Amino acid sequence: QVELVESGGGSVQAGGSLRLSCTASGYTYSSYCMGWFRQSPGREREAVAALGTDGSTWHAESVKGRFTVSRDNIKRILYLDMMSLKPEDSAMYYCAADTSRKGSAGSCYPVVRYGLGYRGQGTQVTVSS
Repeated sequence: QVELVESGGGSVQAGGSLRLSCTASGYTYSSYCMGWFRQSPGREREAVAALGTDGSTWHAESVKGRFTVSRDNIKRILYLDMMSLKPEDSAMYYCAADTSRKGSAGSCYPVVRYGLGYRGQGTQVTVSS
């Protein structure tokens, strides 16, 4: 049973920082695609970052230079470090993993773009101006 549990969300002012964590269990952690997407009411799912099984990364243009996806294979935690937060970053952030997909970040992109595989319950990020 694959389980993903996000944490680390909260309310911050514009310009602030947060670190989101996603603790994974139920599968061989480092062997499959993982990433983050976000969604807010009335808006479509937005892919934020993907992490390939080769360690390569992809970040959306809207967050490039501000957000960084990484993982700790020993602790089985996927991170999303967010800095210089903007009000438009406010959303529910979800961790996603697809145990049927491996490869570079580009190959893993569909996991976060289309919500493939498994996802957690989400963690809310609210950025005030």
